[in-house]
Amino acid sequence: MRVLIIEDEDLAVWGLISKLQRLEPAVEILATLDTVQTAVAWFRENPAPDLAFFDIQLADGLSFEIFEQVTVPCPII
Repeated sequence: MRVLIIEDEDLAVWGLISKLQRLEPAVEILATLDTVQTAVAWFRENPAPDLAFFDIQLADGLSFEIFEQVTVPCPII
């Protein structure tokens, strides 16, 4: 499973990665992003992940702003 993580708190990122790897050793973390701007750029330049984890409050705004700028063609948690 190919996973994208959008989260601006390092501790939360590492905790999530740890849990995912424990549950599914074959998980592939495609990227960890911490801003709306980097997430929008990532979705414009890369194929869709199988699953994405979105934090709501990011360093430069709300993750909902991502949906206003790009289509996110994968399930989101």
